[in-house]
Amino acid sequence: MEQLAGDLELERYARQLKLLGEEGQRALKEATVMVAGIGGLGGTAALYLAAAGVGKLILVHEGIVVPPDLNRQILMDTDHLGMERMSTAIARLKRLNPLVEIEGYNARIESPLARPWVQDADIVIDARYDFPERYALNRLCVDTGTPMVEAAMYGFEISLTTVIPGVTPCLECLYPDVTPQWEPLGFPVLGATSGIAGCLAALEAVKWITGVGTTYAGVMHRFSSLDFACYSVHISRNPNCACCGEGGTP
Repeated sequence: MEQLAGDLELERYARQLKLLGEEGQRALKEATVMVAGIGGLGGTAALYLAAAGVGKLILVHEGIVVPPDLNRQILMDTDHLGMERMSTAIARLKRLNPLVEIEGYNARIESPLARPWVQDADIVIDARYDFPERYALNRLCVDTGTPMVEAAMYGFEISLTTVIPGVTPCLECLYPDVTPQWEPLGFPVLGATSGIAGCLAALEAVKWITGVGTTYAGVMHRFSSLDFACYSVHISRNPNCACCGEGGTP
């Protein structure tokens, strides 16, 4: 097991060591988390995972920084408009915590391209904005047995669950076929709401890695940022799921 690097790490993580202990902090240091999507939700998750001292982040998101990103994508800034989103995000995260190893890919989630990234991760955070990529990532996680935090938001509403392949429902169990109705771009979003969703996703990953608290594995959590109403429901696998069911083909 890796050791914390003396006074530097002990001082940096002093406040959370009171909660996680040195064993929990070492678990974070040894962990690799893949964050698929570094927009308002995923970028916030990546920021707090880096701050927490996750040993390695694998980030995936395509494209350049454009003005509509700036109401929520806190890894981006006005000075980098028109520049590659990924390089901007990596530089921001390294300034925050140079101890974290970061791999970044300017790409969409597609198989087999994304398979080695998923295989290298201890847990994945799904923060992509469209269902085709979410489905592709879900199938890769099911196929490789990699846990996945499924986090999403629309308007003021947030949903979150953790997928444990072979144990809990996967994404396709919950949403068998929504692609024709999905609005790929331009959906309404307030930065603070996507930030809350990102914080919840980062916290879920930290809980899974350290064993502190209870994750939302097998539970769907819904939260309204407009009136703070929330509820959780237990969810079950679909035995006929095209992805993880008995006849599924991941």
